[in-house]
Amino acid sequence: MSAGRVVVVGSANVDLVVAVPRHPRGGETLLGGGLQRLPGGKGANQAVAAARAGGAPTSFVGAVGRDDDGTLLLDALRGDGVDVTAVERTASPTGTALVMVDGDGENAIVVAPGANADVGPGVGVAVVAAEPAVVLAQLEVPVDAVVAAFRARPDAARSVLNAAPSRALPAALLAATDVLVVNEHEARDVLAGEHGDEGGDEGPADPTDTARALLALVPAVVLTLGARGCVVAVRDGDPVAVAAPVVEAVDTTGAGDVLCGVLAARLADGDALVVAARTAVVAGALAVTRAGAQPAVPTAREVAAAAP
Repeated sequence: MSAGRVVVVGSANVDLVVAVPRHPRGGETLLGGGLQRLPGGKGANQAVAAARAGGAPTSFVGAVGRDDDGTLLLDALRGDGVDVTAVERTASPTGTALVMVDGDGENAIVVAPGANADVGPGVGVAVVAAEPAVVLAQLEVPVDAVVAAFRARPDAARSVLNAAPSRALPAALLAATDVLVVNEHEARDVLAGEHGDEGGDEGPADPTDTARALLALVPAVVLTLGARGCVVAVRDGDPVAVAAPVVEAVDTTGAGDVLCGVLAARLADGDALVVAARTAVVAGALAVTRAGAQPAVPTAREVAAAAP
C-alpha cells in the first residue's frame, strides 16, 4: 500500500466497445462483434489504476450525469476503493466513448464528453488542497479545471499531467506541471504548438531528443513508446530508456491510463521518477493482455510479480 494519496482530476465515460476485424475506411460499414458497456474515461481509468494496481489511497474529481451510466461509473470507482465524494452529478448526460478494437488489439476511440465538460475550476479544489502527495490530470475535461487543481495543490505535492488527448497547452498549465506524460504523437503536438507550427509532424525523430526538447517546457518528462516502454527525462540528468516486457496484446485500450495511474501511485509512495516509471511500464504491459480499460487493470500483487 502506498503511503501517499493520489488525487485524479479528469473524465469518466461509459465505454461502448465493439470488436472489429479491422478499422473501417471512410464511408465504409463493417460488421463487428458483440457490444460491451464498460466503465472508462481517462480520469476514472487512471484513478482505478492508482488504487488497484498502484495500491495508493485515491480520490477522483470529476462529473457524471444523473443517469444510469453515471451510477455505473461511481459504483465501479467505489468498488476499487476510490473516494468519489468530489464527483459532481450534473444535468448533462454522462460522457460516452465509442471504442473499436481490431484483431491486433489496436483501438480507435471517439468521445462524446457529456458531463465531463461541466468540470469547472472550482470542482474538487478542497480535495486537492487536502494534502495529497500527487495530483494527476488529463485533458478530457476543461483545461481551466486542471490549471485550478494544480495551483490548489499543497507545495509539497507533485503535479502529473497526461497531455491526452492532444490540445494546445496554455503557458499557465505548463508552468503548473511538474511531470509531463505524453506519447510520441502528443509530444510532437506539444512541441509544434510551442513553436507555432501547424499540426504535429515536426520535432525530433529520436525519442530521447524529443524528451530533451520537452524539458524546455516542464521539469520532467515521461515519453511513452507503447510496446517499447518509455523514456524518462529530467533537467538535471541524462534521459533513461525504460524497456517494457514483451507481451501478446489483446486490447490496448486504457494501457496508457494504467501507466499514468501507477506512475502517480509510485511517486506518491516516494519512488524516484525512473523507478516509478519502471513499475508503471510493467503495469501498462499487463493491461494490454486483457480486454477493456478498467477491467484490464492488474492488481498491485500482479504488478509486483511481473516486475523484473
